[in-house]
Amino acid sequence: MDLETGVYQNYAKKESWRTVLILAYQSLGVVYGDLSTSPLYVYKSTFEEDIQHSETNEEIYGVLSFVFWTLTLVPLLKYVFIVLRADDNGEGGTFALYSLLCRHARVNSLPNCQLADEELIEYKKDSIGLAPQSSFGSRLKSSLEKHRVLQRFLLVLALIGTCMVIGDGILTPAISVFSAVSGLELSMSKEHHKYVEVPVACIILIGLFALQHYGTHRVGFLFAPVVLVWLLCISAIGLYNIIHWNPHVYQALSPYYMYKFFRKTQRGGWMSLGGILLCITGSEAMFADLGHFSQLSIKIAFTFLVYPSLILAYMGQAAYLSQHHIIESDYRIGFYVSVPAILAAVVGSQAIITGTFSIIKQCSSLGCFPRVKIIHTSSKIHGQIYIPEINWLLMVLCLAVTVGFRDTRRMGNASGLAVITVMLVTTCLMSLVIVLCWQKSVFLAIGFVFFFGTIEALYFTASLTKFLEGAWVPIALAFIFLIIMCVWHYGTLKKYEFDVQNKVSINWLLSLGPSLGIVRVRGIGLVHTELVSGIPAIFSHFVTNLPAFHQVLVFLCIKSVPVPHVKPEERFLVGHIGPREYRLYRCIVRYGYRDVHKDDMEFEKDLVCSIAEFIRSESVAPGSVNEDLVKDDDKMTVVGTCSSHTEGVQMREDDADNIEAAGPSELKEIWSPPPVIKLRKRVRFIVPKSPEIDTGAREELQELMEAREAGIAYILGHSYVKAKQGSSLIKKLVINYGYEFLRRNSRLSTYALSVPHASTLEVGMIYHV
Repeated sequence: MDLETGVYQNYAKKESWRTVLILAYQSLGVVYGDLSTSPLYVYKSTFEEDIQHSETNEEIYGVLSFVFWTLTLVPLLKYVFIVLRADDNGEGGTFALYSLLCRHARVNSLPNCQLADEELIEYKKDSIGLAPQSSFGSRLKSSLEKHRVLQRFLLVLALIGTCMVIGDGILTPAISVFSAVSGLELSMSKEHHKYVEVPVACIILIGLFALQHYGTHRVGFLFAPVVLVWLLCISAIGLYNIIHWNPHVYQALSPYYMYKFFRKTQRGGWMSLGGILLCITGSEAMFADLGHFSQLSIKIAFTFLVYPSLILAYMGQAAYLSQHHIIESDYRIGFYVSVPAILAAVVGSQAIITGTFSIIKQCSSLGCFPRVKIIHTSSKIHGQIYIPEINWLLMVLCLAVTVGFRDTRRMGNASGLAVITVMLVTTCLMSLVIVLCWQKSVFLAIGFVFFFGTIEALYFTASLTKFLEGAWVPIALAFIFLIIMCVWHYGTLKKYEFDVQNKVSINWLLSLGPSLGIVRVRGIGLVHTELVSGIPAIFSHFVTNLPAFHQVLVFLCIKSVPVPHVKPEERFLVGHIGPREYRLYRCIVRYGYRDVHKDDMEFEKDLVCSIAEFIRSESVAPGSVNEDLVKDDDKMTVVGTCSSHTEGVQMREDDADNIEAAGPSELKEIWSPPPVIKLRKRVRFIVPKSPEIDTGAREELQELMEAREAGIAYILGHSYVKAKQGSSLIKKLVINYGYEFLRRNSRLSTYALSVPHASTLEVGMIYHV
């Protein structure tokens, strides 16, 4: 269930130039498809109804000036040179910024966080934990930690950005494909075209979503040549149009033409900004898809290929339009005459679909989205994932938008509002990152918000004017997803609070004695719980309802921490519950939101091996085990996976007929006694000869081996959450219907363990929260 140590170390090493260039090439097909295909519909959407061409060309020159400076300031300056530096150890997106702030300001949406989590290597990177240098930064950090209202506001802000990314994942494929298919009007009559464009667009969209399960790396290699050829074509055509139609079009790059544009068009020009905004759709994908590639590869691809190609393309279109004020078909504004655009438009949809997968995984790991099945599609790049449920949900909603609108103008209005909202949220969160994480001056943060926030607010207000003409769709979609996220998060918190309040006391456990008042039989019982301390209430149900229990009991908590990765050597926290002779252990397994949960039996081996290493380390460390453990069961020891502590205890599982008696000279082997009946496997622990372990630890290891040989049983608590009597109507609706519906239709918390049904015991319990 762990990443291999070698793979993790490989990932941590500095990337070679060959790897960077390959990733930059792949990123063309995944990250930049949307941004690269925006010339298909920017000018068409801008000149749709709010402004018209004139003989002076002031409108087209003004639009070109806006496009140039928007592309330069937002994707190039803001994202490439600033925002990409705020990655969360390689992970990008709105929730990565939120995770970064959680660690610096100790603002956490996860209820079961511990002080021990702050000792993780990934947690302490980049001077995390140090107080901000400025007095304002210190006050801001203190205010965030003290006031729950500010913490909730920060969480909701991050969730709004996340919901808009999901909305964009629905709208962008629709507008990209539909706008390209609309170009078929040039090759057929309008009567036939209106019957063809919607079915063709839907078929292409179904094919696009059906490809997703092949993984980002395969889709990237498949789509990258298409985008590369597309960029080269539009830049070549742009260069030709500039030379042939208007060599002086470069003068329109001056900001003065933006002033002339507003002076002439006034309110119509301001409203047309919603169309100009579409030139930067896909910019957020550079940050959201960061986990699939690398910072340097994304920077290289944009700076040296995508940006210059787009500038040449838009200048070429402006040069052509400056000499052709009246065009027979609106679609000639695009590149349909010269380049088949459908393939490029299909690729344009890939960026935001990939980004949606990434951001939903982050939300799910941090307890803000129902649990979904996550498939890792690459063994080398760990951020490359596929989520089947989300993929098909996006497809259905995307088809609904396509069939419902049948119009690129309204689709463009909807997509533009989603894009600019995500950018505004990113700007707000980045200002906090600048102060709290980078420890820069508050004036720098204010300057960042004022400069980029003003630009984005201008576009945002223009998009809102199109509310009734399509812009309502992303707001409605975001509202639905926000309700789902808030309900899930609220229900999860309440359920955890109930667990904490109804914990069984350690005194009750001690009163039962070493046998716990029941018969102890061979084997290991894994009791799954969300608690990181104390004994879950459901355990008392087990003890009172079951006639026998396993000789070794492990309270297992699998939790996420707000870091991308947890190193294998820090994976487990292990401790005793009660005295040693009770054979009760607590084991907390920690995963980052980018870590791979492998569905294999290695997890069981790592778990047993970590407990054995804990027993050895407690024995050889003088004074580490004492009566304090009886009073305080929260004392835990950090233990790694088998592969990470090669000098500690190693576990071997051999066939009973093929066991070698001799062990390594520097190691001492502890064998389990000969089995009464023939077993498929026998277990042995290989313990270092030095330092020597005591007799009690040896007996404990012996019993652990016998229990492992007998097998492992998974004991799961099946909870039904209900609002307690006297709760408000809203709470009853949220808990009894909303949260319960989501819980029933989401994955189990332990699905990644591939729990065998024959070894599972479920006990139901009603939670009144």
